[in-house]
Amino acid sequence: MTQIYPHIQPDVAEWPVAKQSKERKVFIDNLNQYVTEQLLQNHKSSLNDLISKAIYLENQRIKLTPWKVDPADEKVYWRSIASELEAAASREDKDEVESKLLSKIVNRYNQEIVGHFSPKTFKFSRIFLTSFFKRIFNRYFDKKQWRWGNKSTLQQKIVVKGDVPLIRTLFEQGTVVILPTHYSNLDSIMVGYAIDANVGLPSFSYGAGLNLYNVEIVAYFINRLGAFRVDRRKKNPIYLECLKSMTGYSIIEGVNCLFFPGGTRSRSGQTEDKLKLGLISSVIEAQRLHLERGDSKKIFVVPLNIGYHFVLEASHLIDQHLQLIGRDKYKRSKSGGPTFGSILKFIRDIYSKSSEVYMSFGDPMDVFGNKVDANGVSYDKFNNVVDAKDYFTIGGELSSNAQRESIYAKLLGEAVVDSYKKYNVILSSNVVAFTAFHIIYEEYKEAGLLQLVNQKEKTFSIDYSELEDKVIQMVKYIKEMHGRGQVTLSDESWDDSTTFISEGLSKLGIYHSASVLKKDKKGSLLCEDVRLLYFYHNRLINYGLEELMAWEKI
Repeated sequence: MTQIYPHIQPDVAEWPVAKQSKERKVFIDNLNQYVTEQLLQNHKSSLNDLISKAIYLENQRIKLTPWKVDPADEKVYWRSIASELEAAASREDKDEVESKLLSKIVNRYNQEIVGHFSPKTFKFSRIFLTSFFKRIFNRYFDKKQWRWGNKSTLQQKIVVKGDVPLIRTLFEQGTVVILPTHYSNLDSIMVGYAIDANVGLPSFSYGAGLNLYNVEIVAYFINRLGAFRVDRRKKNPIYLECLKSMTGYSIIEGVNCLFFPGGTRSRSGQTEDKLKLGLISSVIEAQRLHLERGDSKKIFVVPLNIGYHFVLEASHLIDQHLQLIGRDKYKRSKSGGPTFGSILKFIRDIYSKSSEVYMSFGDPMDVFGNKVDANGVSYDKFNNVVDAKDYFTIGGELSSNAQRESIYAKLLGEAVVDSYKKYNVILSSNVVAFTAFHIIYEEYKEAGLLQLVNQKEKTFSIDYSELEDKVIQMVKYIKEMHGRGQVTLSDESWDDSTTFISEGLSKLGIYHSASVLKKDKKGSLLCEDVRLLYFYHNRLINYGLEELMAWEKI
């Protein structure tokens, strides 16, 4: 049974993210100054080029990828910035004018990025999300429950693993940064709900893609729940510095943050093994600035691997991944939208099926990837106590060094990836999908992956006894890996192969219009969408299971 923890701070108005929102104007003013100083330090001699690049890229974005959520005055705004920059070229106070233009752009971006947090909206969202998630993870009728159950039955469907007591203790010792894996648009609200309802921690500041704000009802809630806006279309250095500094400066101000270091959802279904180091480097920089200000407060990093039996948008994601790797050799699906039959199936599944989501926290670490104890003390791999100051000190002086900190960011990123792999909760559906896909692929390995996944209309049949034999072997290897501390197991029937396979089949990719894998009347297994089977298979790659099973690595 999943342990439910009491809240360490029941008063929502006292949460760090709520206090930041209450002082939003002051926070943005300070953030503006912080970002501008960073940019002037790095681009003092090339401000004109920096601003010109922003103007060009923004005009391209407005022309090529406009969104409904974009401000109505964008064209006019950037036209005026271009005019002011051109006029500044002939002025004696050129540098001063360009600096003011830079500050103007920074303020516009930060006004867009920095979100709000409304305690009133948050309390309503607790009720709404409980109702919403009950319908996704619980059956309408189940043993000893009425309809979709209550909050307690839902909390048991959100299985939390890891050293939660240590994380709760560290929350009161310093600033905690959670770095989750990213598979679904549900991740932000799912993690936020679990942290509040199961782990008993205040809300974290987190990034939400600006595209989500195109849906008004979604925008209303996200905009009031501590999210800061992330526009991935904007690639100019000024915006990227604003985004990076939003995370770093929030941490400096003691606001606990959550961001996805992979940058975007995993299109393949694979757990991230390469991270974007920009936001990770902001955590290192925040720790240095703490020390430079004479503040010994530490920043703690907690990796989090999210485990689903299903990802609602898996079909769209795997299409994007296959198009990326296959280019013109892959025939992308042409979706005609939901049909009456697919809507009926979804409604039936909502009432009849249930699932779980796993929140697997890795061991907390400092910003250099060292393990920490309940007092926040850091230990290196040889179990020696280490001091954060030593990492930033040269000749007895604390100093900034971009090259050195980029190495620290790389080391932290590697530690997070290792944690993702170790604390990846292996689900019955993962094992069943991995095994079934390889059985199908064995017949197509000479033609290759793209030849197989291009057969979208074909239903593939698998002999159940063959699958069972292979799953039993897989389970043996995975349990041995678990014994060596290399993976984490779900709370399922690992010692009973029949029950284990049945659990995997019943939960694998539920809510998709096509069955990923199901039994027919003759006892064989049918796969109606091999692309989706491939997506769920990918969760177990990079563990060497293919070699152990004498299968070809895809």
